[in-house]
Amino acid sequence: MGERPQALPGSALTCHAFVRGMPGHHIARLASVACYEDVPAGHRFFEEGGSADRFWLIQAGRVALDLHIPGRGTVIVESLGRGTVLGWSWLFPPYAWRFGAVAAEPVRAIRLDARAVREMCAEDPALGYELTRRFTAVMLDRLQNTRIRLLDLYGAPSGREV
Repeated sequence: MGERPQALPGSALTCHAFVRGMPGHHIARLASVACYEDVPAGHRFFEEGGSADRFWLIQAGRVALDLHIPGRGTVIVESLGRGTVLGWSWLFPPYAWRFGAVAAEPVRAIRLDARAVREMCAEDPALGYELTRRFTAVMLDRLQNTRIRLLDLYGAPSGREV
């Protein structure tokens, strides 16, 4: 990541699924604190417990969310790809990452300054509501995916109904 992030054109956010249908003035505000970021495979976005001060809208590539489990090491808990969002810990005090994240392959993303977005949300409750609603949908989707993985892992043996 030696190169400086590219400036983000105001219209770039509108192409990402996460902001689709969001009012234009909210998108413009978010674009003012966003930039492109290209990272190589193996790049660590953040470590569990670190300061959550940004988030990303993934445009290309794949990111692995991981968790350190004592006695087992680092375990991948989810894989995120194009059209998804990386990072929501910035929304909730103490603003610390609850997982780690590493680029499983080269990633192109839009990085947003979470501190600035929190300030915008405090100034504009409608923007705060819009983002909270969208991040809640992301969290519910990931919770459902986790539930399905747990059923696959711990469900009834084949041929047995529960």
